[in-house]
Amino acid sequence: MKRDERAEAVRKQLPKTRWEHTLRVMETAVELADRVGVDREQARLAALLHDYCKFWPRERMEGIIRERGLPRDLLEHHVELWHAPVGAEVVREELGIEDEAVLDAIRYHTTGRPHMSLIDKVIFLADYIEPGRRFPGVEEVRQLARKDLDQAVLKSLDNTLVFLIQRSQKVYPLTLAARNDMVDRVRQPRSKEESL
Repeated sequence: MKRDERAEAVRKQLPKTRWEHTLRVMETAVELADRVGVDREQARLAALLHDYCKFWPRERMEGIIRERGLPRDLLEHHVELWHAPVGAEVVREELGIEDEAVLDAIRYHTTGRPHMSLIDKVIFLADYIEPGRRFPGVEEVRQLARKDLDQAVLKSLDNTLVFLIQRSQKVYPLTLAARNDMVDRVRQPRSKEESL
């Protein structure tokens, strides 16, 4: 499937405002990818596909979680998390995406995970900081992303935890594990290349 065919397939799944968000995530992902040495086409593809299933009915996503053997604990947490792992499965099947790095970046863009790859971080952050996002703390994360990807990911995870706690919502265990891993990474001395 060609790039423009994939783009059209995604556009059909999304309301206009979410399609515009997707375009901004793609632009932000390519900027970050170029800065940190991630393949820009992988970043563009993962960004294009990251919200493919976001507006699918809850029942449809739940069925895929159960049928495909995705982590059942997803069902105990907010439905907002579901579209990422479901999306990774669906774009593999429907759009022929086989690149595991791209699929993982889609799969973990809502939760993060321990030992995130560079492309995981790029998509996670691009979704969080794209220029249309307006919420407390986003500008600080944007500034950090220009200097240190790990610091930016850590701050965005911290902000997410605070947001959930203030609203008495459950924290998905993978998100907490991602945050703890990023604390360890940020505290450890790193080579100059790793901090880019």
